[in-house]
Amino acid sequence: MTDLDRVARIQQAWARERPDLDVSPQGVIGRLHRLAAELTEQLTVVYHRYGLGEGEFDVLATLRRAGEPFERAPGELAAHTMVTTGAMTKRIDRLERAGLVARRPSQTDGRGRVVALTPAGRELIDQAFAEHMRNERRLVDLLTPEQATQLESLLTTWLACFETPLPARDTTD
Repeated sequence: MTDLDRVARIQQAWARERPDLDVSPQGVIGRLHRLAAELTEQLTVVYHRYGLGEGEFDVLATLRRAGEPFERAPGELAAHTMVTTGAMTKRIDRLERAGLVARRPSQTDGRGRVVALTPAGRELIDQAFAEHMRNERRLVDLLTPEQATQLESLLTTWLACFETPLPARDTTD
């Protein structure tokens, strides 16, 4: 048995079978793909401990970080969580049935509706998020502080090639 990781073994096989192709990008993309799957598995353990799926955790966290009064319009939630409005409706329905969010008319738009954290939702997300941050710290601490800083910088640069930043939220009103 060789000490090559799975991605290196796959690259080696492709290089043997298709020497005419540059398989070096697979080293980055393949490892990121495998790492993303592993991280998701590690992170969802905490969500499940609180009776939440990844999507529900995301909705509650988005409402909590919105600040008082911990609410957003459904379209805003979809934009801040990068999911479709249809998927958002299902998440909100589940959270509402659990008593963690409530839908109500918007105070600023007579025709609009907002989704707001309930006191139970705020308590749950505060506990879950604290544990989530401890879990993320545990995962990042597998790297040295220097490696973590370097990786964050590289990922920030690369991600900027794909994402358009959201406009800053106006907090003056």
